[in-house]
Amino acid sequence: MAAPCLIVLLLPLLLAVAASHPGHEFCAAAGGDAAGCGGGGDGTRILIKGGTVVNAHRAEAADVYIEDGVVLAVRPNIPVGDDNVRVIDATGKYVMPGGIDPHTHLAMEFMGTVTIDDFFSGHAAALAGGTTMHIDFVIPVNGNLTAGLESYKQKAASSAMDYGFHMAITKWDDEVAREMEVMVKEHGINSFKFFMAYKGSLMVTDDLLLEGLKKCKSLGALAMVHAENGDAVAEGQQRMIDLGITGPEGHALSRPPILEGEATARAIRLAKFINTPLYVVHVMSIDAMEEIAKAKREGQKVIGEPVVSGLVLDDSLLWDPDFTIASKYVMSPPIREAGHGKALQAALSSGILQLVGTDHCTFNSTQKAFGSDDFRKIPNGVNGIEERMHIVWDSMVETGKISVTDYVRVTSTECAKIFNIYPRKGAILEGSDADIIILNPERRFVMGAHAHHSRSNTNVYEGRKGKGMVEVTISRGRVVWEDGVLNITPGSGRYVRMPPFGHVFDGIEKSDAAYRSSLRAPVQRGKAAA
Repeated sequence: MAAPCLIVLLLPLLLAVAASHPGHEFCAAAGGDAAGCGGGGDGTRILIKGGTVVNAHRAEAADVYIEDGVVLAVRPNIPVGDDNVRVIDATGKYVMPGGIDPHTHLAMEFMGTVTIDDFFSGHAAALAGGTTMHIDFVIPVNGNLTAGLESYKQKAASSAMDYGFHMAITKWDDEVAREMEVMVKEHGINSFKFFMAYKGSLMVTDDLLLEGLKKCKSLGALAMVHAENGDAVAEGQQRMIDLGITGPEGHALSRPPILEGEATARAIRLAKFINTPLYVVHVMSIDAMEEIAKAKREGQKVIGEPVVSGLVLDDSLLWDPDFTIASKYVMSPPIREAGHGKALQAALSSGILQLVGTDHCTFNSTQKAFGSDDFRKIPNGVNGIEERMHIVWDSMVETGKISVTDYVRVTSTECAKIFNIYPRKGAILEGSDADIIILNPERRFVMGAHAHHSRSNTNVYEGRKGKGMVEVTISRGRVVWEDGVLNITPGSGRYVRMPPFGHVFDGIEKSDAAYRSSLRAPVQRGKAAA
C-alpha cells in the first residue's frame, strides 16, 4: 500500500481521536503547548502487528499504529505496505503501556552524599526495564519549594524520558503555604510528601502534617506520607548503639514494623479528620498494610504503594558478615523479615494495595561505607527502576497471583489515574502518548550489577532469575530499547504537568456536606439566668 493510501485510511481515525478525546485530557496535562503535547514530534510512524494489546480494562488481539508520538489506531489487521512505516512483529508477545514508577529519587542530596543515578542514568535504567515515565521527589532547599524546584529542573536537564514531580514539605509557614499553591497552579505538581521519619532533617511534626493536609485538600493535591514514627526510630537507633549493634542489622532492628504501623495509623486518622485522600508510600510491613486495609473497609480514601523490594526480598542479608553485601539492603522503612513480602503480594493482588513503585534511591558501595562503623550513617536506598517491571511480572503474573490486565493496572494505569494524567498515560488508546512496551512472556532474564544500566556497582537483586522480559520499549513514539541496545539522548526528556483534583477527590465535597449536616450544632440556647 502506498503512503498516501495509508494516510487516507488513518485520517478518519485521527479525526475521531480529536473528537472523542478533548485536548484537556491529553495536552493540557503537559501545559497545552505544542512542544510539550503529544509525542516526540519527529514524524516517526510505527505499526506494531500481531501482538496481544493489554490495557487495564481488557486484553485483545490488535495492531497498534503510532504517528508523531501518539497512538492513532488500535484494532485488528491494520494494513500497511509502506517503507516509511516501520513494522514491528509482536506475534506471541504482549503489547502494553510503558510502566510509570510513582516513587524515585534521582540526583537526590541525602545523608551527606548524592544518589549515584542522575536523570540520565536513571532514565537509561528505566527504559531498559520497560518504564517510560517516573515521578521524582523534589526536596526543598532550606524549606523553600521554589528553590527546590529550580534545583531539580537543572538536574533534569539530562533527562531522556517523560517525568513528573512530587514536592516534599519539610517546614511550615505562610510562605510554604503560598508556594504550595504556586506549585499546583503554575508548575503542574499535584502531590506533596510529608516525612514522618528522619528526625532532625526531613521529619515533620503532627501539627505541621495537619496544616499540610488542610492545604492539600484545598488545592486538590494528594498528600503523601513516609510513615514511620521518627521519634521512636531515633530512640531505637540509640538503643542499638547502646547494645553495641553498629552494623547494618541495627538499621532493621531500630525501626521495627510496629513503628511503621503506628505512623501509618496516625496519618490515616489525621487524614480522616481533615477528610482528604492519603497516599502511603513504600508500604513495607503487614502492620502498615493492615491499617490501610482497615481504613479502606471503612470507606476512607487511602492509597497504599508497596515497592518491589518489599514484595520480593527479606531482611536476612542485612545480617551478612560482608558489610558491602549487607549495607546495600539498607533502606527505610527497612526490608522486613520473611512473611511480610508474601502478605504484601496478597494485598496487591486483592486491591488493598494499588500500585507498585521502587523508591529507586541508589548509592554505590563506597557511599554505603560511610556507615561502616555506625549504621545510622549508611545512606538509605536501593535500586529497582530497571528491575520493577520484570520482577512484578515474574513474581505476580507468572505465579498466577494477578492477571495480565492487573499487571498493567499496578505498573502503569493506576498511577496515571491517581496523578490525573490518564488516559494520556497508562493506556494504549487512540490519542494516548505512544509509551509502549513489548514483553516476551517466554524470554528469561538474570539480574545483576554486571548487566544493569544504573551507575551503582551493586544490585539488591543480584543473581535473580525469572521469566518474562521486555524486548522493546517505545517512548513517545521512538524505539529507545531493542535487542538489548539503548538509543537515547541526554536532554530529550519531557516534564509532564499533572493537574489537581484527580478522581481521588470525587465525593469529598459531598462527604464534607454530610459531616456538617450531622453535627446538630450549634445549638440555639437562651441566655442563662443570672
